[in-house]
Amino acid sequence: MTSLSLIVALILLLTIALGLIRVLRGPTPTDRMLAAQLFGTTAVAILLLLGFATHSPVMTDVALVFALLTAVAAVTFVRRAEVDPMAPEQDVDDVPD
Repeated sequence: MTSLSLIVALILLLTIALGLIRVLRGPTPTDRMLAAQLFGTTAVAILLLLGFATHSPVMTDVALVFALLTAVAAVTFVRRAEVDPMAPEQDVDDVPD
């Protein structure tokens, strides 16, 4: 079972490489943010698999921290990308808190 976990972790690393291509070539900021979400979710999965394979409970704690950081990054992106369609030319930096 340990070797299967490591093989799955390597496959997940390949998805991160594909996500990096989307970050670099993404036509819109939303595509780039979704790729960043992919990084966070995949990092959590890889850390959980490695923790299972090495019998290390510390990896679970680190995976939880990554999950929280990914959620905060997503909320921050949505708040900054939110623009009132009725306002004339509002900058993203001028979005009220």
